[in-house]
Amino acid sequence: MPVQQKRAAAFGATAALLALIVLSVAWEWWLAPLRPGGSALVLKAVPLLLALPGVWRHRLYTLQWASMLILLYFAEGIVRGWSDRGLSARLGWLETFLAVIFFVCTLAYVAPFKRAAKRAARLAAQENAKQTAGQAEGNTR
Repeated sequence: MPVQQKRAAAFGATAALLALIVLSVAWEWWLAPLRPGGSALVLKAVPLLLALPGVWRHRLYTLQWASMLILLYFAEGIVRGWSDRGLSARLGWLETFLAVIFFVCTLAYVAPFKRAAKRAARLAAQENAKQTAGQAEGNTR
C-alpha cells in the first residue's frame, strides 16, 4: 500500500532543524554566550548537524531518532528560558519553540508510515493464520 507523504511536514522539520542549528551556533558564539568571546556550548549543534543529512533526505530512521534527540534541546530551552535573563532567556524560548516545531513536523511525517507498517503486519499475521488453519484442516482429513 502506498503511503501518502506529507512533504510540508518534512519541509517544516528540515527548516526547524536548520534554524535550530543556526540558533545554537549564534547563541553560544556571539549573541549571548555563557562566557565573553564564546563558549564550548557551541558544540551542542554537532548532534543536530549529524541528523541534518538524513532529515534533509526524509529518512524515516533519522527522523525517528532525531525526534527523540530534539527533546534534549526542548528541555534546555525550557530551563534556560526560565532561569536565564534578557536575551539568553528569549533565545531559550525560541529554542523551545523550534524544538516543538521540529517534533510536531517529524511526527506528522512519520505517522503515516508507522500506520502503514502496522497495517501490513496485521495483514501478514491474518494471512499467516489463514495458512496455518488451512494446513491444520488439511492434516485432519
